[in-house]
Amino acid sequence: MIALVFLAILLVVMVGASLAGGGGGNIPLAETLTIAGIMTIFFGSGVYIGAALGALGLLIGFAFSDRPIWLFIGQMVWGPSSSFVLVAVPLFLLMGEIMLRAGFSERLYRAMNVWLERLPGGLLHTNIMSSALFSAISGSSVATAATMGSVALPYFQNTRYNPRYVLGSLAAGGALGNLIPPGITFIIYGLITETSVGALYLAALGPSVVVVILFTIVIVWHGIRAGAAERGPKIPLAVKLRALVDLGPTLLLIALVLGTIYGGYATPTEAAALGVLGALAFAAFERRLSIRMIHESAEATARVTAMIGLILFGAYLLNFVLTTVGLPQLLSKFVAGLPLPPWAIMMMIIGFYIALGTFMEGFSMILTTIPVIFPVVVGLGYDPIWFGVVVTMLVEIAMISPPDGTVLYVLQGMRKDGRPITDVFAGVMPFFLVYIVAVFALMAAPSLALWLPSVMMGR
Repeated sequence: MIALVFLAILLVVMVGASLAGGGGGNIPLAETLTIAGIMTIFFGSGVYIGAALGALGLLIGFAFSDRPIWLFIGQMVWGPSSSFVLVAVPLFLLMGEIMLRAGFSERLYRAMNVWLERLPGGLLHTNIMSSALFSAISGSSVATAATMGSVALPYFQNTRYNPRYVLGSLAAGGALGNLIPPGITFIIYGLITETSVGALYLAALGPSVVVVILFTIVIVWHGIRAGAAERGPKIPLAVKLRALVDLGPTLLLIALVLGTIYGGYATPTEAAALGVLGALAFAAFERRLSIRMIHESAEATARVTAMIGLILFGAYLLNFVLTTVGLPQLLSKFVAGLPLPPWAIMMMIIGFYIALGTFMEGFSMILTTIPVIFPVVVGLGYDPIWFGVVVTMLVEIAMISPPDGTVLYVLQGMRKDGRPITDVFAGVMPFFLVYIVAVFALMAAPSLALWLPSVMMGR
């Protein structure tokens, strides 16, 4: 229902923009209504998003553009596919796949469990912290949720933990995969808006810490209510110190990737390549490296990269067509002219993204909306780096938004108890609300994101 309300608002804005454009607008009212209706039907019909974006671009191009769209399709596909920045996406995915198959994710979870199980909430803290650390070598929310879900769920069998909170904490932790550097969403955002990916990574660190702390507070509150039922036994300090050895490979790999980026020694793409080499070296040291393991890692990476590529190509084609017919320019002019303060318009944009996330996959949201929304945000005077962090957090919210959150279905597919997905929906809601609070906190205090880039990069 919320999504339909905001779709209606979008339709009203498009119509208003068309009417406000008068004779100077590029799109007549009838065409505006038609484009809005087609977009609503395609995105709400359940068609695979990559195919929907491409088909929608072709349909709108042939119907409303006076330029020969077929002459530009090859150029639109070649542009993003040949980008040096985009090479980082499969490399980060491959690094995470190698670490998973080398057994380091399980060792990471076991070590974090030793240190955190005595806190109120017990293993739920381990879910969040392990996901946060794995996110720093994964770059993908889906990969983080799938990896940590496969590792964590067996630990909760035959325990007194509330299964809804178990699934909710895993979903919330998995959603951190895109926010914590080296998140893939930042690479795509930087590619579209020509913004420094390194600066985006720096800006994401503060909000990432805030989100993890808020998640921890929610779990502590739940743990206090649950009492001692969700707390583990006391563990000697010597055992805890020995467990730190299991964290070594993950922490060293994080230092290698992020250290070279922040130190100015490598671009994100080069750092991703170093990360792959580091993951292979650790796997070889643990005697887990084999041709079969490399083949499985490469196959899984290729599958996800192909999915991302199809979405990327379809979105670029659609964005090119919409720009050709003048829709982004018209919307930007109309929104900028509204008799509202910038913060009120920004609240509308945030509400639109939250609603959009209830039925649209987060990665697709970035590719489809940023070319239209970004000029509006910049025109309102907001910093592109700050908005990159905000929109990435909104994508994370989309990942855990019922009824279409991707991460929720990943976790549901791993369950063996046959219980309904409503358990996952109910469990994730406290973390969903916390994420929204974090977005508004970032809006109220932009320095959470902008302070570190200003110090380290002189922005």
